[in-house]
Amino acid sequence: MSDQRIGRILPHPAAPTKIEETGVSLDLVLQLALKTLHFAGELTGTEWASRLSVRFAVVEPAIELLKTQHHCEIVGGSMLGASSYRYRITDAGRMRAALFLEHSHYVGSVPVPLAQYQKYMRQFEQAAPRTANRERVREAFSRLVISEKVRDQLGPAINAHHSMFVYGPPGNGKTVISQSIRNLLDGDIAIPHALEVEGEIIRFYDPVVHEAIPDQEKHDDGFHAGAGVDWRWVRCRRPLVMVGGELTLESLELVHNPVSGFYRAPVQAIANGGVLVIDDFGRQQCAPRQLLNRWIVPLENRVDFLTLKSGQKFEMPFVVLMVFATNIRPAELVDEAFLRRIHYKVFAESPTVDDFAKIFENYCSERGVPFERSLVDELLQEYFRPRQIPLRGCHPRDLIEQALSLAEYRAEPARLTGALLRAACDSYFVDDAEPAPSYA
Repeated sequence: MSDQRIGRILPHPAAPTKIEETGVSLDLVLQLALKTLHFAGELTGTEWASRLSVRFAVVEPAIELLKTQHHCEIVGGSMLGASSYRYRITDAGRMRAALFLEHSHYVGSVPVPLAQYQKYMRQFEQAAPRTANRERVREAFSRLVISEKVRDQLGPAINAHHSMFVYGPPGNGKTVISQSIRNLLDGDIAIPHALEVEGEIIRFYDPVVHEAIPDQEKHDDGFHAGAGVDWRWVRCRRPLVMVGGELTLESLELVHNPVSGFYRAPVQAIANGGVLVIDDFGRQQCAPRQLLNRWIVPLENRVDFLTLKSGQKFEMPFVVLMVFATNIRPAELVDEAFLRRIHYKVFAESPTVDDFAKIFENYCSERGVPFERSLVDELLQEYFRPRQIPLRGCHPRDLIEQALSLAEYRAEPARLTGALLRAACDSYFVDDAEPAPSYA
C-alpha cells in the first residue's frame, strides 16, 4: 500500500503540556507514576515521563507531591533541571504503591479520557476518505476471481461505511472477500493505549490486532521525532478484526479482570475505525437474533452503550464497518427488521466454468506447476458432471494441493495429471455409495 493511502486522516492528537490537558486527575497520574517507579526502582525524570507517554512537565506536579510525602527521593543527576534528576522510591513509597496495586495493576501510558476519545472518533468519522472506485476495488480484489457484479456491490457499501451480509455457498471466498475490504480503507487512525472512564481504566490498544506504523514509534530516551505528538495514542493502520464461532455475547461487553483490576475493551470497540468480520455468522454459540439484538442500536445510531461493574453506563463510538459472512441465507437467520439495518447484501456466487478454469490457472501459477486447460475440462466432464458436483471457488486450490501431495508421496514429478486429479477428487469429495459386494 502506498504512503498516500496510509497517510493521516486527522492530525495525531497534540501532546498535553500540563496535567490539566491530559483530562485525567492528578491523583490518577500520581498513582501511575508511583507504580511505575515501584517496578523500576530508580529512574530519571525524563525516563519516568517517557514510561507514562507524557512530557515531564505533565508528570512533574505528581513527582513533587511524591517527594513532599517522602515516597520518592532524588539520588543524583545533573544541573540541567528536574527532568535530569534520578529518582528512587522509598520504603514508604513501596508501601503506598502496594496499596495502589491492590486496586489496579495497570502500569503504563497515562490513559486518554473518554471525552477526548469520543471527540477524536467524531472527527475521524467525518474525515475518513471514501475512495473505493471501480479501479481501486478491482485492484483490491485482483487475486480473487469474482464477477463485476459482486465488485460493484462491494464498492458502494465500503464507501458508505455501512454493514453488509456477504453470503453464498461455502467455499466461494466469502472470508477472503471480507478480509480484502480492509485494503480499501485508506488512511491511518490513532488508537489510545488505554481509556479512563469514571476513574476506571480500559486497556484499548492491542498489538495483536492493531498494526502500529513503525516510523512513529517513541524512542526509549523520551525524546520524539515529533515533539508535539501525544504518545498516549499509537498511530496504526485501520484495524481488521475477525471473529467466528467462538464469539459470545460476553465478548461484546467490557470484561473486568478482578485480578488485574482493569478492563479489556470488547471486539467492536477494538475494531473502531476499521472492519469487524463476523465469520460463519449463524454458527456462534448464541443465536443470530441475540447478536443482532445486541447491535441493533449501534448499527442504527453509530453509538454503543457499555457498562462498568458499578452499573454506570457510557457511550462508546461505533465507527465500524461490520461484515457478516455466512453460507446461510440471510432471511433464514434474521427477520426483515434486522435486514433493513444491514443495508447491503452481497451474494458470493459460484464460479462459472471459465471462472473455475481461471482460478485453477492462478493457483497453478502460485504453486509453480504448468497449467493445462484440457485437464480442467476433462475433470469437469468425467468427474464433476456425472456426480452433479457444484463448482466452488475453493476446489481448484484444494484439489491441486492434494494432487501434488499424492505426487510427492509417490515420488513422482510435481506436475498435474488426470490420474492425480481424479485420485485427489476421490479423497476430497464424500461418496456415500457403497459398492455391491462380490461373492465370486
